[in-house]
Formats: sequence, C-alpha cells, structure tokens
Amino acid sequence: LRYRGNLNGQIEESFTGHEIIRAFNQEEESMRIFEEENEKWYEQEWKSKFFSSLSGPLVHFISNLQYVIISVLGAVLVLQRAISVGDILAFIQYSKNFTTPIEQITRIMNMIQTAMAASERIFEFLEIDVEENPSQEQIKEMTDEISFENVNFGYSEDELVIKDLSFKVKKGEKIAIVGETGAGKTTIVKLLMRFYDLNGGEIKIDGVNINSYDKHSVRSLVGMVLQDTWLFNDTIYNNIRYGKLDATEEEVINASKEALADHFIRQIPEGYESELNEDADNISHGQKQLLTIARTILSNKQILILDEATSSVDTRTEKLIQEAMDELMKDRTSFIIAHRLSTVRNADKIIVIDDGHIIEQGSHEELLEQKGYYYNTLNTQKGGV
Repeated sequence: LRYRGNLNGQIEESFTGHEIIRAFNQEEESMRIFEEENEKWYEQEWKSKFFSSLSGPLVHFISNLQYVIISVLGAVLVLQRAISVGDILAFIQYSKNFTTPIEQITRIMNMIQTAMAASERIFEFLEIDVEENPSQEQIKEMTDEISFENVNFGYSEDELVIKDLSFKVKKGEKIAIVGETGAGKTTIVKLLMRFYDLNGGEIKIDGVNINSYDKHSVRSLVGMVLQDTWLFNDTIYNNIRYGKLDATEEEVINASKEALADHFIRQIPEGYESELNEDADNISHGQKQLLTIARTILSNKQILILDEATSSVDTRTEKLIQEAMDELMKDRTSFIIAHRLSTVRNADKIIVIDDGHIIEQGSHEELLEQKGYYYNTLNTQKGGV
C-alpha cells in the first residue's frame, strides 16, 4: 500500500502541476520519477499477488487432502465391516470443499485475462509516439519581439475562445492582459507556450512562426508564476531548485533573497530542508507564491508569464509579492495576467480582452483617457481613479 500511495501521489502531482512541468521542460525528469516509483510498486505488487494467489489454493488443497484420505480409509474400513457406506458418504459430504481451490484458480485466471486485455489497450495508448518534427529549429534567445497575428483558437472546433487576436510585444516590455473571468486571458499565454495548436493565424518570435521551433526550446525561454501555486511534496530547497536542477546552494539562496523568501524560510525550524506536505498547506498562500517566484528567478528565463499571481492574498502580502515580481521582471519581457487592475498600472501596454477580442489597448494613462471598460472597471474596484 505504501508503494501504491507513493505512485498515486506522484501521478497526482504530475497531473495537477503539468503546466509547471511543461513550462520548465521537466517532462523527462517527471517520467523518470514515475518509472522509478512504478517499478517499486510493480515489484512489490507482483510478489504480493503471487504469494496471495498461490497460498490460498495451496492451503485449501492441503486441507482437503482429507477427502482422499477419507475415501481410501473408508473403503478399507467398510471391507472390514467397521463402518457403513453411509458413514463414508457423511464424511465425504463434509469434505466437498475440495472443489473450492479449483474455483479460486478459475476466478484468478479470469481476472488475469481481463487485466491482460485492459493492459494491451493501455500500453497501446502509452506507446503512441508524440508528434515531433526532428527538423524543427532550436531557439536560444529572443532578440526583437513577440507578435500575435490574427490568432484564432478554440478548445473545440465549434466554439472559438480567441478570435482574430493581433498585438506585438517588444523585448523587455511589460504587457498586461486584463478582462473578465473566461475572456481568454490565460489561453493567450498557453498558446505562446505551445500547449495547444492554433486554429488560425500565427504567433511569431523574432519574425519566425513558433511552430517552426521545437516546443521545448520555446518553453525554455519562458518562466511562469501562476495563480494556483504548485509545489512538490518535497523540501523547500528542492522546490526552488526545480527551476534549475543543477543549481548550486548559493544560487538557490540568492534566488530566494531576490524573491524576498529567504527571511521566512529561515524562520521555519528546518529552514530550506523543511518538508512541504502534499498540498503545501503547512505554509501560507503568500509564502507559496514567493517560493514559485524564487524558482522562476533561479530559472533565469527571458520571457515571464505572471498569471493572477497576487490574487487570493491580503494587501500586505500582495505588496510583498509585487515587490518580488518587480525584481523578477527587470529587463525581461513579461506578460501580466490580472483581474485586479491596480496591479498593472506600471505596464508598458495594457490589453483589455472581452470574449476573445481586444476591445482596448494602451498605457494606463491612455486607457483612462478613453474612459471605456478599463476606466469603468478601475473606478469600480478602487472607488475612483
């Protein structure tokens, strides 16, 4: 049960944190851990099932040898007129459990056949090759701009989530994407990460369609800090180091200091070696967010995606996280997804999305002058401009 629990926990972590795993190009590491845990579980489960399936029938068979013994001895005693045939039948009646092991073996064989049929389908699915183009280019750095050109996308063919979207982001710019829940803000950056293929249009980095690049090399440029903080059931040190697996201890600590996380980490009794539980709820939400920022700083990405990173925290914690993010965004091309407009005032450009369309764009001051959605929403959230 312990090995099965470890395996299930690893699978759950991989599914719930799949976006972080893909963003940091750690699929191979995640698969390695899965295969390691799966092999441990397989070995233990095989031994357990073997002995449990063998011991039951064996015990029943041995105990029911009395049926044979009764028959032989009974026949001898009948010939000697010591007992009657009825006595033998009575003994035999009590010994009819002899057939139970055979029934058990039959049931086990049926279960094995069912499992084999299911496993064939499962392994057939697992052996499907991921569609990759070996001739795709590798991109090592962004030198000019990212452009979305007439982008269309839908999770189903019948309903588009992003509709004819076009904008450009220069290297080093901070661009905020704002709008109501469900407007398509997060989908835009997922498309940049090549989590999905477009229905139409193009996304380009330095004038080259990202579909021409290997998807892992595209993701190697991007760091993510998400609303749903995702951390491993592991030490704080290893969670930060996930951004760069070969990082030194000094690099991990420096990243924590830049993210303003070092102070609270050292206040915990075991410091960097403190173990986070399964949901990392032994630290606060704000502390989780600072750890994810430290992890992203350590990864040293050129492009940043900050998705509602300051939501669900109090004002004091929000200020601390904002300071850490300001440090993180220095000299980096940043996409800031936000619902709370007070967090995007300093963006170079703000794009307002509604139903997959751009309805307004410009700086904070320019959007205030337009007195449209941005102006009205900011008034509602802050009680005035």
